[in-house]
Amino acid sequence: MLLPTIEHPTIAIAGSTDRFPVRRIYCVGQNYADHAREMGSDPDRQQPFFFSKPADAVVASGATLPFPSRTDDLHHEVELVVALGAGGRDVDVRGAEALIFGHAVGIDLTRRDLQGAAKKAGRPWDMAKGFDASAPIGPLTRGAPPAAAAIALTIDGEVRQSGDLSQMIWNVAEVISALSSYVALAAGDLIFTGTPAGVGPILRGQHVCATIAGLDPIEVGFAR
Repeated sequence: MLLPTIEHPTIAIAGSTDRFPVRRIYCVGQNYADHAREMGSDPDRQQPFFFSKPADAVVASGATLPFPSRTDDLHHEVELVVALGAGGRDVDVRGAEALIFGHAVGIDLTRRDLQGAAKKAGRPWDMAKGFDASAPIGPLTRGAPPAAAAIALTIDGEVRQSGDLSQMIWNVAEVISALSSYVALAAGDLIFTGTPAGVGPILRGQHVCATIAGLDPIEVGFAR
């Protein structure tokens, strides 16, 4: 039997024909105070915690996705995504921003019913967060993101999430530094930096649009 040929996942770069190769996808949980509260946590007592998605979970804008299997409660979470052009271990907060290649708007899709069952049983969240096509991401804009910018998500034109990047509990540099204390970061890593309040269900046949001021949006539809 011949060895398989595997295509490396990539995402678009705004204004360029080049594409950014994806190595790993990390996500920080409950990084906006209002979202932490709506999930039943106390944001004043949280330290950053992380989970991951497979690199090939990325989805480009404009895709129509099959509705994920084994869930009756698929949720949307709009997030700022940063892409690293360099890495390191135990990165100092003061040097973290220098690692950033670019930033984009993304959607952390979550099978909330599976996540709830896993939490209740004390089991990992992998199948709730890291499933096929669970990381739609818009084109990258080069450079570090702003400290403040409007972030929002609509479903069929109705606003479901609305906030500002300035509401993050841990800013981007602090998130990168904290994550680098757990794993060695490297070029090609993506980091989802958390979602504002208002997470909720997506139904079959609906259209989702996520935006951050100044960035290309990410839009995906779901089959009926």
